[in-house]
Amino acid sequence: YPHAQSLEVELGCGKGRFTAGTAKARPDTLLIAVEKVPDAMVVAMERVIGEGLKNVFFIDADAALLPELFAPGEVDRLYINFCDPWPSNRHAKRRLTHGNFLKLYRQVLKMGGQIHFKTDNQPLFEFSVEELPKFGFELSEVTRNLHENGPVGVMTDYEAKFYEQGQPINRCVGTMVDWEE
Repeated sequence: YPHAQSLEVELGCGKGRFTAGTAKARPDTLLIAVEKVPDAMVVAMERVIGEGLKNVFFIDADAALLPELFAPGEVDRLYINFCDPWPSNRHAKRRLTHGNFLKLYRQVLKMGGQIHFKTDNQPLFEFSVEELPKFGFELSEVTRNLHENGPVGVMTDYEAKFYEQGQPINRCVGTMVDWEE
């Protein structure tokens, strides 16, 4: 996609509602959707093809492989939407907003690149807003009820379902800044 003005990566695209909606809204962006559940990815691919979108590519991979998939500083933005919260403290290292993953994201994001994070899980969100700044991500757009005054932005399938149920959606943006471990 040679005329792309930015490269954005969605971790865990699921069935692709957010993927297709974002690609349609941002036609000058190359969107790479990473998904490790093949059945979900097939549904997402069919959705994208059905809408005639040409600026989306899919990768069957785990988020831990990002440094093998992208060059240093190649990615402008990462989307993490409704990931597994791994509620047990002994599984905290599996959370996609854990410091181990944030260090990997720092390898592929350009300076000033962003992580856009959404979840319905309050404990995961509280963990994340504490964790991101510890690893060189400056927080902005922090909200614990994104759709309080009506729908905002492109929704995932989960998000639309939760919105219909009146469940609040948490969202924040982490912008990568200089940081030393």
